[in-house]
Amino acid sequence: RMRPRATVTLISTTLALCVLISAPTLLFVQSAIDTHQSHCTTAADCTEEDSATLPYPHRETMSNADKFIELANGEFPDGALPGQQEYEHPLVKRYATKEMSFVWSPAMKFTTWRKLWTALATAEQELGIEISDEQLEEMRSNLYDVDFEYAAEKEKEFRHDVMGHVHAYGKAAPSAMPIIHLGATSCYVGDNTDVVQIRDALKLIKRKLVKTISILREFSAKYRDLPTLGYTHYQPAQLTTVGKRCTLWMQDLIIDLERVEREIEDLPMRGVKGTTGTQASFLELFDGDHEKVKALNKRVCELMGFKKAIPVSGQTYTRKIDFNVLSVLSGVAQSAYKMCGDIRLLANLKEVEEPFAKTQIGSSAMAYKRNPMRSERVCSIARYVMGLPNAAANTHANQWFERTLDDSAIRRIYLPEGFLAVDVILTLLANIADGLHVWPNVVKAHAMAELPFMATEVILMECVKAGGDRQELHEAIRVHSMDAGKVVKGEGKPNDLMERIAKDPLFKAVHDKLDDMIDPILFVGRAPEQVDEFLAEEIDPILKANADLLQIDSVDAVNV
Repeated sequence: RMRPRATVTLISTTLALCVLISAPTLLFVQSAIDTHQSHCTTAADCTEEDSATLPYPHRETMSNADKFIELANGEFPDGALPGQQEYEHPLVKRYATKEMSFVWSPAMKFTTWRKLWTALATAEQELGIEISDEQLEEMRSNLYDVDFEYAAEKEKEFRHDVMGHVHAYGKAAPSAMPIIHLGATSCYVGDNTDVVQIRDALKLIKRKLVKTISILREFSAKYRDLPTLGYTHYQPAQLTTVGKRCTLWMQDLIIDLERVEREIEDLPMRGVKGTTGTQASFLELFDGDHEKVKALNKRVCELMGFKKAIPVSGQTYTRKIDFNVLSVLSGVAQSAYKMCGDIRLLANLKEVEEPFAKTQIGSSAMAYKRNPMRSERVCSIARYVMGLPNAAANTHANQWFERTLDDSAIRRIYLPEGFLAVDVILTLLANIADGLHVWPNVVKAHAMAELPFMATEVILMECVKAGGDRQELHEAIRVHSMDAGKVVKGEGKPNDLMERIAKDPLFKAVHDKLDDMIDPILFVGRAPEQVDEFLAEEIDPILKANADLLQIDSVDAVNV
């Protein structure tokens, strides 16, 4: 079938040819077109002969499939779905909390720029630069009066974002305009603001780590002595307890917490360093007084809440700091992935399940399903975070001499996204931990299915103590174990090893106490005691030291 556009092209070509042939022919062709247009505008108007000669069928004669294809392949309608035609980042729109989103918001970024300009002017005045109290007051009074539209206009004019905001601040605080950004370079506000945001974001990560550890502590204590099948190579191994397994998750998280705390404590401000890190502009400002330049650097850090500045820098602080920070975030993601990976496997075994809302749908097709979708989401986002340090490593390695600008665009992506993602992960982790559901009977059934094999050594020792022949007993156990294994694997029936031993007179010495000998709690070693010791010696001191953080409620939580 020919489409309308092809039809028009064909007719136009025919008309052109007709002009070359003769005017009468042209009139004939035009008459034919007019006839179709006037007599065959709908399917009802068309005769069978007309339909056969038409180059393109009318919509009334198109199949539903053809109508769909024509519509689906057409242009998106103008004005359709207003407000929904731009990409929305899922980390912000769908997952991240308001708290972490705010840390990386334009409001936070550009008001921090203004705080840095005000801190600089304040310190410069203290050290003798002619800056009035009125100028500083006007700067302080307009920290949060940001005209973003005006700043954007000026950025477009200057093609420089920092100067756009210098002029926007100057518009809000006109008397201070002459001294805003005095002696500074763009990285004074850019890099120092990044460090402020990293610090605040790390503090939020710390708070959420502590909260998650606190929730897991209660779970571990509750199930400290519930025996469960251990796995190595994801094959049944010696028993452990549900609570002991949880301590493995917590141990990873407290290692992450220690690294987060170290980053918060050691994180340096860039300080006031000048265009290539030599502080030349500030040395000029203070007429060659080196001590005043050093004092300015120290004072600005103090005013911004930092204990120290990085000792030396080029134009920027070393991008190795970004790598270190993202490595810490990657560590949190790794710990979360391991924990949620375990939960996903346990959900398959129907031993442990994550929270499942009353109206939650596990599958649009299979209504019976309870998919561990929150744990799966953690693993999905964690996988992304674990890849970010590689980008930061390449950025640091490719900084030439005192600085190249190829660090800028990528840092605008991986710093906010790394923190936003880990914020999502920890919010989910706390939610999952708070609603973990254990099915003790299923846990016990799986343990009992394997326990008879594990109990054979104890049975052997007891029978030898009662006068039995160790070699004869060992061979009998081997034969019974192989036969029981065939029943389990070949016939799909329960493990009947204990029944076989109970019927074998060689093991008469233990027949009356077989049930007691295969009590699962006898095979967990020191697992319950290890839980108690770990909580008392490692977890409780952390929770005590951070009791104030546990009193803070998060602004929002998991909603999808």
